[in-house]
Amino acid sequence: MIVWEIFKMAVGALRVNKLRTSLTLLGIIIGVSSVITIISALEGLSQSIRAELNQLGPTTFIVTRFGLIMGHDAFMEALKRKPMKYEYLSDIEKGCKDCEKVAARSYIMGEVKFGNRKLKRVLIGGGTANIFDIVDLQLGQGRLHTLEEDQSRRRVAFVGATIAEELFPGLDPIGQTMKINNIRYEIIGMAKKKGATMGEDQDKFVFVPYSSFVRDFTDPHMDLDIFVKASSVERLPEAMDEVRVILRSVRHVPFEKEDDFGILTADAIMAAINDVTKYIRLGLIGISSIALIVGGIIIMNIMMVSVTERTREIGIRKSVGARQRNILLQFLFESLVLSLTGGIIGITIGVVLGDVLINLIKMQMTPSLFAIAIGLIISTGVGLFFGIYPAMKAARMQPVKALSFE
Repeated sequence: MIVWEIFKMAVGALRVNKLRTSLTLLGIIIGVSSVITIISALEGLSQSIRAELNQLGPTTFIVTRFGLIMGHDAFMEALKRKPMKYEYLSDIEKGCKDCEKVAARSYIMGEVKFGNRKLKRVLIGGGTANIFDIVDLQLGQGRLHTLEEDQSRRRVAFVGATIAEELFPGLDPIGQTMKINNIRYEIIGMAKKKGATMGEDQDKFVFVPYSSFVRDFTDPHMDLDIFVKASSVERLPEAMDEVRVILRSVRHVPFEKEDDFGILTADAIMAAINDVTKYIRLGLIGISSIALIVGGIIIMNIMMVSVTERTREIGIRKSVGARQRNILLQFLFESLVLSLTGGIIGITIGVVLGDVLINLIKMQMTPSLFAIAIGLIISTGVGLFFGIYPAMKAARMQPVKALSFE
């Protein structure tokens, strides 16, 4: 009960100097809200990228000419590699016993048009029919193209939500004919709206049968990505090894040379992104923490002033029986109440600002419990660290000297 009484005394002391208390809170609010805003935005960015990568599924990997390129020299070296060929698909299907499905996908940037409406810089992709069994492409309306349509090179297209909204406002896009790079294609399906990632519209795409794509927009020797679905998560490493051996053989890579292609999984891509961005994250959090340290110093300064102003009060309390720990607790409570109140307000502002920031770059974000917990821990830590010295100074005062203080 005595602890509760000391706590009420601490809160009462803060209420007496409302203006000073409010100004002291500002430093903590700015510091905590800065940290929470950055952590929330980074968490939202990470969630969005992970959601995109999850479309691949846990048993899927991609074989590309470049793989994960982490530097200029590596990129220049990768440019010398031979492009991936469509013929590799049958080699993998025949030689890989742990591979369940093998598909190809390639893409270019182009223009789509309907009547007097047109869209530029549209992602135009071509894929084999079984790519939809590997990549989780959400169907909103209509259907996807079939194996027969791919084999017969039919000009049919599956479009993203942005294409439907911009070219066919108020119309049902299914069954309409639009021009892709001035070639007519019939729309057979539309994807569910996905939104944007890092400001890039994920619904601004057109997907057509791979054979039609090669005939109309590229040539048979154009580079492509090979999507492979392993028979199970447990057999994924074996499937990757088998594909690596097959491709090294058909691409005539000498045994002493490294692979002239890359194999990517969702986990590997996410790990590479986290590896590249971790120093940026630490730097941003470090910069924003400066405001938090300034806030802590302000708390310490105000608490020192408060101890000096209340020296006689401390002397009277000690002379009537208050112990050192009672005085220590009272001033520590004052410091903690200041920092925790500032922390809670800062967390609220930080979550709102983080949400605004994420919406500006058109991404989705769920308020992170991790960020909220970090905010509470930081504000509590700041209160304890910067409040302990003034509290100890007050607790160690001699009653006689304190009572004679003018």
